[in-house]
Amino acid sequence: MSTIFRQARLLNPQENLDRTGTIRVSGDGTIEEVSFGTGTVTAGPGDRIVELEGKIVAPGLFDMHCHFRDPGQEYKETLESGSKAALAGGFTGVALMPNTKPVIDSPLGVAYIRHHAAALPVDLEVVGAMTLESRGENLAPYGKYRSYGVNAISDDGTAIQNSQTMRLAMEYASNFDLLVIQHCEDKSLTLGAIMNEGLFSAKLGLKGIPDVSEAITLARDLLLLRYLEEHKLHDPLKQPRYHVAHISTRAALDLVRQAKKDGLQVSCEVTPHHFTLCDEDLFNAEKKGNYIMKPPLASRENRDALLEGLADGTIDCIATDHAPHASHEKECPPDQTSFGIIGLETSLGLTFGELVERNIITLRRAIELLSVNPRKIMNMKPILFRQGEKANFTIIDPAEEWTVTADSIRSKSANTPFFGRTLKGRAKGIFHKGQYRENN
Repeated sequence: MSTIFRQARLLNPQENLDRTGTIRVSGDGTIEEVSFGTGTVTAGPGDRIVELEGKIVAPGLFDMHCHFRDPGQEYKETLESGSKAALAGGFTGVALMPNTKPVIDSPLGVAYIRHHAAALPVDLEVVGAMTLESRGENLAPYGKYRSYGVNAISDDGTAIQNSQTMRLAMEYASNFDLLVIQHCEDKSLTLGAIMNEGLFSAKLGLKGIPDVSEAITLARDLLLLRYLEEHKLHDPLKQPRYHVAHISTRAALDLVRQAKKDGLQVSCEVTPHHFTLCDEDLFNAEKKGNYIMKPPLASRENRDALLEGLADGTIDCIATDHAPHASHEKECPPDQTSFGIIGLETSLGLTFGELVERNIITLRRAIELLSVNPRKIMNMKPILFRQGEKANFTIIDPAEEWTVTADSIRSKSANTPFFGRTLKGRAKGIFHKGQYRENN
């Protein structure tokens, strides 16, 4: 039995495709036929027809920065509940950060994720720890990671503070073409701090995180990258690739712009909460725990710089930094709360409503940021809408308005600042792993 997705807007920037069309997918998930315009695809006995007029079929969304807390903190999220949240948000794949308990710093941890991912509706890519136990001291076994299909490394949640260790990580990673994902934070400036340092932290009496903390670590890393490139202290065919996680300040964006002009292999991501909110929102919030994360919500000026970076192409992709926490870890005094919020279910609606609807980016650019670019950065196979290719796509209603409520959350945790907010644009389902899964 085949499934026919009829008269959708087929939007795939990877192929420079934006046309009305119909796709027939076989029972094993292979694209059998693609017809454009008013051309028809004949349905056979038992075929399922899905009418999609006014809706978008896009290459499956991919989030390259998530935390599913499994193993070790399953009370916050499990691989299964995280996958349900991803499905609800329209994602057919996510990359999981290694700061679980224990840390994913060996092939054993990678194998654990791979084993449990097989039966789940979305792909789970594994990001291996950069150092053992993410302590920033001894490098993890990058060669073994590569043999297990790992494409990226990170000590997300912290940053390697020792410059020699960071240099060695970059050189070692380049030997295996591993992407280095850095959480940029100078910890000597942020110890015990809660939110962005400025007027609102002073008013609340909370220790502030100076926004220069991000740029200081990033500047050091880019200097190391330049040094390695200029002196060719690595395989010249394998230049180190460096990715800035959850960028949040103008100073950091300016460093990335210059690095790209200089020809360094540098990319960066932004989260929906950082391009939507600022520290003033935390100040005005009744429940402040759901507005506390790292990097912190920055000043309005820095938030506006992120919008500029999205518009001019400096920012390469949107990632949620989906970080589930239990209610008792968020419903407490601000200086005791855990950092991070969930984001898989609200990412698409915030991107369409805050960026596309306001003409900051185009719809095509939104799909690049949410699907095409993160796959490129992670060295993954591109998704093509062609006969013989495996179907992997997200169905989107760009006009649907919906309100974030407890009932709309599929994650095991509910730590989001967007409850009660009306979003525009929603994933209606995905087709992946040979199955069409609708969102109710």
